Amino acid sequence: MAADVSAVETRTVGEDEGELRLDRWFKRHYPKLPYGQLAKLLRTGQVRVDGRRAKPNQRVQPGQTVRVPPLPQSSGDGGGATAQPVTEADRTAFAQAILYDDPDVLAINKPHGLASQGGTHVQRSVDALAAAHVGADAERPRLVHRLDKDTSGVLLLARTAGAAAKLGENLKAEGTEKVYWAITAARPPRRHGRIEVPLAKRKRGGGEKMGYAEDGKHALTLYREIAHTPDGIAWLALIPKTGRTHQLRAHLAHVGAPILADGKYGGRSAYPEHILPDKLHLHARRLAVAHPADGTTLRLTAPLPEHMAETFEQLGFDPAAGDDVLPHHQA
Repeated sequence: MAADVSAVETRTVGEDEGELRLDRWFKRHYPKLPYGQLAKLLRTGQVRVDGRRAKPNQRVQPGQTVRVPPLPQSSGDGGGATAQPVTEADRTAFAQAILYDDPDVLAINKPHGLASQGGTHVQRSVDALAAAHVGADAERPRLVHRLDKDTSGVLLLARTAGAAAKLGENLKAEGTEKVYWAITAARPPRRHGRIEVPLAKRKRGGGEKMGYAEDGKHALTLYREIAHTPDGIAWLALIPKTGRTHQLRAHLAHVGAPILADGKYGGRSAYPEHILPDKLHLHARRLAVAHPADGTTLRLTAPLPEHMAETFEQLGFDPAAGDDVLPHHQA
């Protein structure tokens, strides 16, 4: 019987996954898939990278697409919900989230709670919605970086393979700037500075989280406090100079300033008694990057999500006052 083509996944290599061997990329996303089965799928051409046959030791690059054929449920990254059909309401919401669109680049203000990529736990993703937005006859947009499901803000996609490769390079270049806003449950030790703490994955129970490790990967975050309340709630501007998983969340928790509602990294301290945050307060506010076609600087700004806008109003923070406040690269 022919394989169920509807179960084929197309996943995009993330910005932080460049130079991973393809077999290690699969190990990250499909930890229960046996190597022998992966090797067979590669030999028979069922796994492809950017539409081409691939080998286990091939190095993947940000923005490339990996075709993943139907796998046994036990081989994936867990059971659970499968992708749902894209509804008209989904299409409308996605169109309303678009910040910029041209033949090379598509940028959206990703909502809180929407996954960047599809997977066995994921009902809806930016990947699927972007594909539905451009239609079946157009080239599928490719994510060139990712945001956590619970992080909102500027998310960049490339409309072509060439644009994806160029944007992947440009995002690493000097002059590219990613600015995040966070509301934290406590103030950092200093009003501005740098958090340079190596990070590695730590297994806790059935899950994983990032944490300090002497032999972990180098991770650097610049921060500056924009405002604070008398009881110590702070509004921070953040620039991640490296792209580690959960970097901003882990770094802020490490210095005693966990992001509001980040129970994974802040525990109970992420939920101050006098306010009732129920969603993570981390937002990719701005992105400046060279356009892949002509090199001009593309500047994108994402309005705050509703839950953060409500918190700003409750705390008396004015979003208009924050865009000129940036961490110093020499901090």
